[in-house]
Amino acid sequence: MTNLNNELAKERSRAAAERTMMAWIRTCLSLISFGFGLDKIIGAIERSRFEGSSHAGISVRLIAIGFVLTGILAMAAATRQHLRVLKRLQRDDFAYISQSSIAIFTAIALTLIGIAALALLLVGASSS
Repeated sequence: MTNLNNELAKERSRAAAERTMMAWIRTCLSLISFGFGLDKIIGAIERSRFEGSSHAGISVRLIAIGFVLTGILAMAAATRQHLRVLKRLQRDDFAYISQSSIAIFTAIALTLIGIAALALLLVGASSS
């Protein structure tokens, strides 16, 4: 016989997992959109300034790729983690298992992108 308290606790955990997944979708969509937009905006500025030159600076493109790649990888990791949590919740012997934090890995990736952006800005400022 199933314990009603356990089932309600599982339902609350499932709802929390859904909210977490929605937060990851928003975060990853923001990262991907920011990277794509950054590349397009800088490209448009350069085209207008150099009359027809259609390529953004390589440094901006690398930073934009970093944002898009971080968003894609974080979304893949969040989806995998979400599916694993849902599968564990279906079992009768559900037990909490501590997992590595996708947020920490995403924060580290964004820190590295920020350091790269700072370095590229400093190199650009010193060569001007």
